Amino acid sequence: MTPAVNFAQTGTKGDPAKAQPIVQQLCAACHGTDGNSPLPANPSLAGQHAEYTLRQLASFKPQGAKPAERNNPVMMGMVANLSAGDMRNLAAYFAAQKPAARAARDPELVKAGQAIYRGGIMQKGVAACSSCHAPNGAGIPAQFPRIAGQHAEYTEAQLKAFRSGERANDPNRMMRVVAGRLTDREIKAVAEYVAGLR
Repeated sequence: MTPAVNFAQTGTKGDPAKAQPIVQQLCAACHGTDGNSPLPANPSLAGQHAEYTLRQLASFKPQGAKPAERNNPVMMGMVANLSAGDMRNLAAYFAAQKPAARAARDPELVKAGQAIYRGGIMQKGVAACSSCHAPNGAGIPAQFPRIAGQHAEYTEAQLKAFRSGERANDPNRMMRVVAGRLTDREIKAVAEYVAGLR
């Protein structure tokens, strides 16, 4: 069994060159060799903050006697034999890749999504997405992920997973609370708007 990742001891500094063989063998089919996923169901990792990617990789692994925070059989299998060093190297590799520009497809959804992303929904107690993920979707390293240009389908699925509690690795239940107050249409609108951010 691979030992649990201790973030205080490992930090996030990794060697992108050492990650290349792992990317080719494990990651490329779903996330692309450059981190720009060709499949809308899978996240693009290019340009993602290394700290966030490392934390997500670790959340697919059991930590001692505790089960993995994220239950995804495919990812759990992929990370099972990765060391803490491998995960740091992968995080550094994907952080160094250039994100592909994507475009939103539905102007009506984009307009609704922009209103929520930039201003929230006051009557529902939904904060503006931009307050954590930045106006351009770049996020805040070590705290909030980059979401700009993410596949709309992936973003929508993750928001619904937070809403249902299926995904529960958000600090202080932040995303579960926000997503729990959004309708399917509001989630779809935000996801569509995020896809076009650069």
